[in-house]
Order: sequence, then structure tokens, then C-alpha cells
Amino acid sequence: MSDKPVLQPGPNHPITITPTTGRVVVTAGGKVVADSHNALTLQESTYPPVQYIPLADVDQTLLRRTETESYCPFKGDASYYSIPAGGDKAVDSVWEYPKPHDAVSEIAGHVAFWDGRVDSIEVQDH
Repeated sequence: MSDKPVLQPGPNHPITITPTTGRVVVTAGGKVVADSHNALTLQESTYPPVQYIPLADVDQTLLRRTETESYCPFKGDASYYSIPAGGDKAVDSVWEYPKPHDAVSEIAGHVAFWDGRVDSIEVQDH
């Protein structure tokens, strides 16, 4: 058993996950890295919403796994990717929770992109 704390979302730290309406397109280094009609919007507490995109909708040939890892007590252990085509700003610009905590299990198999470390994250209407 891990000695890392596991916290449940609740009134003081709500987390909601809903299907994103429309299409999400992510670009980096002038290339389309992700294009999805199946993204999820994760809204955590007062933070800006984050688009989680299925790995199947990401051009994984543009990603390079890094050694970077982090831990969120609400979501679990995260691992990271860089996008070499995006240059230095795109280092560790993509993250995933391979085995997220049960409360956010829907994000398994999805990745998210750091706004500001990629060229754009566009949520387009239908």
C-alpha cells in the first residue's frame, strides 16, 4: 500500500468530469497533435477546466515520454510527455494518469496538455 495520501473530491474540492461538447484540436510546433470528438472536460475546484483527450485521438509519434512524474492526492500518479516539434516550451507539456484514483477513473487512457506549452487547445462547436 502506498504511503501517499488519497483524497476524495467533495464540497471543499469538487471535481467533475463531463463529455466535451464539440471537437478539441491541439497544435504544437505547427502540427496537429490531437483531434478529438471524444474529449472529457475535467473541472477541478476553482482551477480552469482541462481537456482530457483519448490517447487514440493523439498523434503519439509526436510525443516523447519523459522521466518526469508527479502526484495529485485527488487524481493519482501522473507521467509526462514532451512534444519535440514544439521546442523547449513543449517539454513536459502532456500528462496522463495511467491508473487514476477511482473518483476520476474516467480519465484513464486520456492525456491532457498544458495551456501555454502548446500552440493552441481549441474547443470547437459541432
